[in-house]
Order: sequence, then C-alpha cells, then structure tokens
Amino acid sequence: MEARDHELKKELAATLQARGELGPEYESALADSFLEKVEQRLDSTMDRRVRRHLAEQQVTAARGPGAARPSSAAGVGTAGAVAAGFGERFGFALVSLVLAVPLSAIGVVNAGIEGLVVAWLGIVGVNAVHAAHSGGLFRQRERERRRVVSEWQE
Repeated sequence: MEARDHELKKELAATLQARGELGPEYESALADSFLEKVEQRLDSTMDRRVRRHLAEQQVTAARGPGAARPSSAAGVGTAGAVAAGFGERFGFALVSLVLAVPLSAIGVVNAGIEGLVVAWLGIVGVNAVHAAHSGGLFRQRERERRRVVSEWQE
C-alpha cells in the first residue's frame, strides 16, 4: 500500500507542478484529472476487496454448512445461527433413527406388520414436521445466499 501512496503523492506533485506551469485557468481541469485518478484507485481497491470477499464466501459455501464461517460486523449472528440450525436438525434426525429401532420392535411385537408401519409413519411424520418447522436445509441455504448477495448489491 505504501507504493501506491507514493505513486499518488507523485501524481499530486505533478498536478501541482502542471498548475504552476499552466496557470490558474487550467486549475479545475487539473483537479478533475487528479480526482479521477484517485477515484480509479479507490475503485480498483474496492473491486479487489469485493472479489476477495466473494471468493471467501464461495470457499465457505463449498466447505459446507458445518464449516466455521468468518464473522463480519454485519453478519456475526447469522452464520452461527445457520450452523446451529444444521446441528439441531442433524441431531434430531440422528436421535429419531436411534429411537426407530426399539419403536419398530415394539410395533412388530404388539401389532405385527401394521405396528411396524404405524411406528415408521410416526417417525417420518415427526421428522417431516420438524423439518417444515425449522425451514428446511435447502431453504436456509438459499436465504443465506440471498442475504450475502443483497449485502454486496447495496
């Protein structure tokens, strides 16, 4: 960054020298030219930062929902909420599968194949209600992606 600052100082010195040689009638044109160069530098710096941030977001998204996400001032709580939501859903699904074994055995022993069907319909129903209530994995990913895109469009 120091090299860029040095270049900017050289540009300013050249602009001031040109003003001294050309006179005050060219002052506004020289100032506009210098400000345009400053604006181009700012644009290139912002473009680099945006590309770097988007690349970080893509890497984070590619790692999956369980990966740790870098916190930013605008979205400190959001990334943690998405990761916590995934952990909750995963834990619920795991517990329901573990409980499916004894529930299946109880259903078969007490009511035969009909008991097994009722037990599994109950397991699937509870998981479906839980998934619908929590918003579902794909809908939460889509909301997170839209939030990131909207932040960069502002």
